[in-house]
Amino acid sequence: MSGKLYGVGLGPGDPSLMTVRAVDAIGEADVIAYHSARHGRSIARSIAERHLRADHVEERLVYPLTVETTDHPGGYQGAMDDFYAEASARLAAHLDAGRTVAVLAEGDPLFYGSYMHMHKRLADRYDTEVIPGVTSVSAAAARLGTPLVEGEEVLTILPGTLPEEELTARLASTDSAVVMKLGRTFTKVRRALEGSGRLDEARYVERATMPGERLAELADVEAESVPYFSVAVLPSRVDAAPPVPEPGAVGEVVVVGTGPAGPLWLTPETRGALAAADDLVGYTTYLDRVPVRAGQRRHGSDNKVEAERAEFALGLARRGRRVAVVSGGDPGVFAMATAVLEAASAEEHADVPVRVLPGVTAANAAAARAGAPLGHDYAALSLSDRLKPWEVIAERLRAAAGADLVLALYNPGSGSRTWQVGKARELLLEHRAPDTPVVVARDVGGSGERVRIVRLAELDPAEVDMRTILLVGSSQTRVVRRGDGEEVVWTPRRYPET
Repeated sequence: MSGKLYGVGLGPGDPSLMTVRAVDAIGEADVIAYHSARHGRSIARSIAERHLRADHVEERLVYPLTVETTDHPGGYQGAMDDFYAEASARLAAHLDAGRTVAVLAEGDPLFYGSYMHMHKRLADRYDTEVIPGVTSVSAAAARLGTPLVEGEEVLTILPGTLPEEELTARLASTDSAVVMKLGRTFTKVRRALEGSGRLDEARYVERATMPGERLAELADVEAESVPYFSVAVLPSRVDAAPPVPEPGAVGEVVVVGTGPAGPLWLTPETRGALAAADDLVGYTTYLDRVPVRAGQRRHGSDNKVEAERAEFALGLARRGRRVAVVSGGDPGVFAMATAVLEAASAEEHADVPVRVLPGVTAANAAAARAGAPLGHDYAALSLSDRLKPWEVIAERLRAAAGADLVLALYNPGSGSRTWQVGKARELLLEHRAPDTPVVVARDVGGSGERVRIVRLAELDPAEVDMRTILLVGSSQTRVVRRGDGEEVVWTPRRYPET
């Protein structure tokens, strides 16, 4: 009969952190296997050494390379694949002979561990048990003595080998994080932490629970001193003391777009800005899309007080607060960015930093749901006459329609504005054929989402409200029914010669 395969998690380094089950599995094994570099030393073996017996058969699985170059025809990955195939074949020979094999793994066997490559090649053929171990993530948090995540916080674990821009985006958008595999990646990881605005929070843990352990503020660590067995930690923010502004210091205002609906539409940059803010200011409906965080203050208001909201946010920033003004869609498209920048142009706010972060616009979201109606030139207009006369709206509608532009019509109707859609339809029919496709998109991304394609002549003002956007095609816009029965609308990229 075949032997049994164990993947044995040894914990982060201190032998006393091995589990009882791990010790038992080593005791049951005939063969002890462990990975090592070409120098032959194995951290895994050193952790388990006190439990090894003279009659154990030891299989040292020596990597052909670590960070070196190779002339293997398949490159680095090809060389490693060949190594894993050869190593798993050696273990299979023991298992076929009826021997029990324990593969030692630092930390947890299936968490960035070398054992997983053996597991994928052997577990479907042999009786296998994986014994979990304490990970370096848990060990680092324990040694720092600070909570890693609390309540509804999200923990993100990242390999430092990711591209810098990807690291920056993920660090900006998460609550807590651990970055593994530092060593040669440390300088890049440090830049990513700085670029995401998280460097001051970051802690450094080297060889957690091992001899030579080191804890430090990551910003103070020299890159040349960082080994592979080290991690960067962004701990829980729940009880983190907010930065105390120096007397007279000015904070900042960041105007963010939350997209047309909930969290799926947020960019990583926006998530980071929302998480870092001391105060959130915005229309209550949009504030409700943002997760509640301990220590943040939320200032909700009605939808028609944009100027007052902007002044309030700038006033908070003048007192040293980091303020996020929350807008729907993209803050620069019929939204809060203009109101904030207008107020910030006043002399008393001239020294308050203001940033605008983009979001997914309602027009782009609706277009994506319908197909590609904005595939060529288009114009965006608001039908609301609250801030400009209807005569101006009508003149611009005629001009854009006469230029044969696709139209994205924002704010087409509300409870107090019921006639504008009908009037706009009349104006557009002076320039557009009755069968021109119109995308009627309501609550895109929300629970009440409804997207329909209708003919311009049949556009019904009664089905349009303040949560609706209209995309009116040009003379070239097409509607096609695909094989699944769904209609898609698209505007060709090439315009015919006149």
